[in-house]
Amino acid sequence: MSSRTSIHTPAIQSNPGTNPFSTPLRHSRAPSVSEHSASGRATSYLPPPDANGSQQPLRKRFKSARLVPGEYDEKPWALSKHPKLKWERAIFYGSIGLGVAIGAFICYRAYASVTNHEYCMVLEDDFHNINKDIWNYEIQRGGFGSGTFEWTTNDPKNIYTDADGLHIVPTLTTESTDITRDQLIDNYVLNLTTDGTCTAKGIDNCSIRSNKTAGTIINPVRSARISTKGKKTIKFGKVEVVAKMPQGDWLWPAIWMMPDNDTYGEWPRSGEIDIAESRGNAGDNYTSGGRDSIISALHWGPLPEADGFYKTSGQHQVRRTDYASAFHTFGVEWSEDYLFTYIDSRLLQVFFLKFNKLMWNRGGFSEKLVNNSALYNPWAATGKSNTPFDQPFYLILNVAVGGTNGFFPEGVGNKPWGNQSPTAPKEFFDGITNWIPTWGEGDKRGMTVKSVKMWSQGAC
Repeated sequence: MSSRTSIHTPAIQSNPGTNPFSTPLRHSRAPSVSEHSASGRATSYLPPPDANGSQQPLRKRFKSARLVPGEYDEKPWALSKHPKLKWERAIFYGSIGLGVAIGAFICYRAYASVTNHEYCMVLEDDFHNINKDIWNYEIQRGGFGSGTFEWTTNDPKNIYTDADGLHIVPTLTTESTDITRDQLIDNYVLNLTTDGTCTAKGIDNCSIRSNKTAGTIINPVRSARISTKGKKTIKFGKVEVVAKMPQGDWLWPAIWMMPDNDTYGEWPRSGEIDIAESRGNAGDNYTSGGRDSIISALHWGPLPEADGFYKTSGQHQVRRTDYASAFHTFGVEWSEDYLFTYIDSRLLQVFFLKFNKLMWNRGGFSEKLVNNSALYNPWAATGKSNTPFDQPFYLILNVAVGGTNGFFPEGVGNKPWGNQSPTAPKEFFDGITNWIPTWGEGDKRGMTVKSVKMWSQGAC
């Protein structure tokens, strides 16, 4: 027996003349589909030959085996309408109509609930000049209780009018006076009492001596502040100020109101109404809100350490622009029952307060201690829920610079001074190379006021 295995291959049968291992026979002519062209000649639509030049056979058009011709030509659901369709449409359109009606009713109720008081205009000023029958200059250098760094003046470089209105423009003290940089820092005495210009009380508000060793300097910036104190006041009413805010780091423009008399005691016992405040810093690098933001607030409390402003404040920011780019109307509407501030119209409110409970209770002051002592209620005798905002208030316009009361938070925007530092004004001035380039040229660094209107609630 042989060790090799034999493999037998069966014979392959084929049709005569056909080799199963050869390519298919080439047809001299492939089947075609012909139609007559516009010229009358028959045109054959043949598939293109393959790579070897062989003509491929025509493929038949696909036809589904699932569809029987003629069986699904009609749509039975379209032949007759379902009886429920009429009710479905009625419910759908009825619901829309009901929603519109309810929305219109809610809007009407909201509109009707807005109180429209009768008002009497007590002040309208377009600032063709600075009318001394309306406005007082407030001249001092003490920081107005906020530790600000400016020295307010009546200098035409700092406050003036032109075709655009009133301008309150900060300037460097070394630019707008004869005081040199060396005198600003050391061995110079500024005494506004001797000059006869100081309108405040107290030595610190009217005079200072620069001392390089102590780090005290003459106010490095001059600006202006005017008010209607003792001349134009309202107890309930409206105020509208059309103004454009300044641009520049650490500028603090403000449109606000203070009580004509400290009926309930020193600040903040007698209240404060901030209609619009801003910061001149660019909004993109000042996350707390720069000149793209407007802040409104009420200040009230038994002591400065217990100011309840954080419960009665609001802020409005704009995108892709700021309040130094165009004029806006900043307003307050104030009655015995409510107080709100707004921008451009009553619809854009910055904050709204309804006097529906005692301010003492709103602040929760009975639960607080200051210096381990219980707080005294300065408003107990009135029994009114709107006290201390039940007295005549006057209007103030000013541009402050810097400050140590926290309006410019620590560590924001590369602030060059500390709020608790005894030499904060010098630290601010030492950073001049960083902030002075951000101040706009000319009146752009100041607040421009086009008009002021003040109405008292009630008939004239």
